[in-house]
Amino acid sequence: MELDEMKLAWQALDRRLDKQYALNLQLFRDGRMDKLRRGLRPLVWGQAIQMLLGLLLVGVAVAFWATHWHVMHLLICGLLVLLYGVLLTAFAARNLYLIHRIDHAAPVLQIQRQLADLRAWRVRVEAPVNAILGCFVWIPVVWMNLAWYGIDLWSRTFFYWSISSSLVGVVIVVLVVWLMRRAGMARRIEDNAAGRSIQKATATLDEISRFEQE
Repeated sequence: MELDEMKLAWQALDRRLDKQYALNLQLFRDGRMDKLRRGLRPLVWGQAIQMLLGLLLVGVAVAFWATHWHVMHLLICGLLVLLYGVLLTAFAARNLYLIHRIDHAAPVLQIQRQLADLRAWRVRVEAPVNAILGCFVWIPVVWMNLAWYGIDLWSRTFFYWSISSSLVGVVIVVLVVWLMRRAGMARRIEDNAAGRSIQKATATLDEISRFEQE
């Protein structure tokens, strides 16, 4: 076999190997992308449920107003619960938007950036806000529930006790987070705030990235 013929044979072999590698990469990527979609479904369903819960709270708050609008502190409680319901709905809508904008056909780096945006939103905004509000929202909820049965616990003493208890809750939350960060558990806090679905999706993208670099 002459030298030119050998070169042509090697070039043909290289092309076949390149095609085989591209096919294997595409098959691997398609399988992992299906895994990524399935992994995000629990988060999607969770956000849909949260949105329904938020809308339910809004409806309950409006219905509460209709029967207690003449009592100022109960009216304020209803307003606070309504605002909390709107916030839950808005947070869920934001999460669903960030999930929906993930382009599974895009390069891995772009998908990783989109997933990082979702993670950052949940870790830096949603989790801290929910943690703080969770220490306070029980106050108007309890007053509303008791008011449905004709029980009004309004008094300065009960009000101050409720606020003090909530502030203690905030201090405990901040202290626990600070201690965990001091103990080198910051990553664990962020992972818990992001959720298992995002952790699994991140791991799946890392698998694809490693495969592409091999």
